[in-house]
Amino acid sequence: MRELRRAALAALAEPGVEAKLARSCSLAQDAATLRVGPCDLVWIDRVTALSTTQPLPGRESKPVLVAPDALPRRGLQKVEGRAALLHSLAHIEMNAVNLALDVVWRFAGLPEAFYLDWMQVAGEEALHFGLLASHLADLGFQYGDFPAHDGLWSMAERTRHDLLARLALVPRTLEARGLDASPAIRSRLAQAGDHRAAAILDRILSDEIGHVGIGNYWYGWLCAERTVDPIDTYRELAQLHSAPRLRGPFNLDARRAAGFTEAELEALLDAAG
Repeated sequence: MRELRRAALAALAEPGVEAKLARSCSLAQDAATLRVGPCDLVWIDRVTALSTTQPLPGRESKPVLVAPDALPRRGLQKVEGRAALLHSLAHIEMNAVNLALDVVWRFAGLPEAFYLDWMQVAGEEALHFGLLASHLADLGFQYGDFPAHDGLWSMAERTRHDLLARLALVPRTLEARGLDASPAIRSRLAQAGDHRAAAILDRILSDEIGHVGIGNYWYGWLCAERTVDPIDTYRELAQLHSAPRLRGPFNLDARRAAGFTEAELEALLDAAG
């Protein structure tokens, strides 16, 4: 019987986009039938030994990764501008696939439901990437045609030794920020006449509420296990790992649907000033 965590690590190390997506979707579909497995140290060492030539996650040579402020700003009235925006969203989804796979293999000793939840996320993020890549192709472009930045994965690296920090600062901070940004992006695409892209954003927002909700659930579960206060601990972890300061406007309805408590939302608004 295949081991889920070992298979997730192999999918994470896979450099090919299509192969990674196929592995992720297959694993998400079969996850409940697989043994979670210990993902033994010998296997981990074998894969991470590739880091000198092929760092995790496995990637193709494109897109070229640059600093966030090095990405050019483009208007959406031209096809190239809309394609660049869709490309940036596709890159976020690819990072999200890698993040879900990483949390499955990296952190041991959790309930089986934890691993099944994050494999569901990996499968849905792969679907989102496919929707965006398909529309990008119809516009005459493909993934890798534009540069991209790696902010999501850099936070994963900073939190790789602490699951509580990972949950606090990736799904509950960076990915939750997508809930806030999505309505404005969708509106801009619709105003530019790209109603197909707007519909894709609607689908992604609906699923991402669930993904952030999974992050909230397991963050709360782990806070209870460690007997720490969720709000105070979040504040400490954000400072420790130099998380970006979040500013409004916030999509409070989506955040509530994703499981943020009123006390957490009040703390968010206070921190944003």
